[in-house]
Amino acid sequence: MKVFIILAAFAALAAAVELTEEQRAAVKERAKACAQQEGVTKEQAQALRSGNFADADDKVKCFANCFLEKSGFVVDGQIKPDVVLAKLGPIAGEDKVKVVQAKCDSLKGANKCETSFELYKCYHNNQAQI
Repeated sequence: MKVFIILAAFAALAAAVELTEEQRAAVKERAKACAQQEGVTKEQAQALRSGNFADADDKVKCFANCFLEKSGFVVDGQIKPDVVLAKLGPIAGEDKVKVVQAKCDSLKGANKCETSFELYKCYHNNQAQI
């Protein structure tokens, strides 16, 4: 289950705090649905979780987009900063989240899957600041 918690895109942040059983179940269901939809393997999910972004293919990138969309963080390839702050601020602290948002939220890819993947990578790589 921890794999799916971390895959909650920005969930590197959530891994540092205790989630309720209800939150864990919701994260797991979103991750499962997106993994099935995009055809992501367990190995690909584990690589994403561990920050191994080098071999990410289009399926992994679209998995990131699916998850971020189902979580409400991204809509039609556009990050929703207010949603990110509302969901992660109480967990990690609003000021810390805003610092990472300033670094990450302007990233754009060639399409919505690449954009979401770049956002995930940025948040993952800056998780120590949160």
